[in-house]
Amino acid sequence: MPHRADTAPEDTVPDDAVLDDPVGASLRGHHAHLARRSGRALGYLPEVATFCAVTGEPDPAAWADLARLLGPGGFADLFSSPATPPADWAPVFVLEGRQLVHPGAALAEEPAGVVELGADDVPEMLDLVARAQPGPFRPRTRELGRYLGVREHGTLVAMAGERLRPPGWTEISAVCTAPEARGRGHAARLVNALVARITTRGKRPFLHVAESNTAALALYERLGFETRTPVAFRGFRVP
Repeated sequence: MPHRADTAPEDTVPDDAVLDDPVGASLRGHHAHLARRSGRALGYLPEVATFCAVTGEPDPAAWADLARLLGPGGFADLFSSPATPPADWAPVFVLEGRQLVHPGAALAEEPAGVVELGADDVPEMLDLVARAQPGPFRPRTRELGRYLGVREHGTLVAMAGERLRPPGWTEISAVCTAPEARGRGHAARLVNALVARITTRGKRPFLHVAESNTAALALYERLGFETRTPVAFRGFRVP
């Protein structure tokens, strides 16, 4: 069924250079109200997301700001940033992945069978994430953007939503389906619904996927996404 646009479409063509630092670009812009800061360091509020970034050249002063922001023993989730923190910051994880972008061609209409998820749905969303393991999702992650779901007999069995919001772009994330409901096309339906909404707003969709998640990668490519660049997701522990 046709859907209502969130805002009027914009005529600007998004610059993909902001995708080199999607966390920092989001925190300095659309998600500024969900950010915490210390000097040149920024991070999401802990109940929203773990991602953080430094502004400008990642020099010792910038890393000192981030250390103050996170505190001793704090977790520095640098997402896809290639910046290297000081040598005494202990590595926590490295995960190879890709950043993919959609050409931005709008769908004629939003796919049927999806519902918008709100604050009252958060307990079910957290339960689904715990079972499907799509990646980080916290009690207030829903505030990053619109989240859509699919229900079967009243039970939430699949969802996807909007996360990072660098200028001109909107990231699709948290794409997941309950184990018992897989193979029914729910993920494709949800991603297409989000693409429809994002492009109607005049934005370009993008997303990230782990290199090892070959099934998801094949799905996204089938839905029109193209690889922009390989990335490495990395986390460190502040001394």
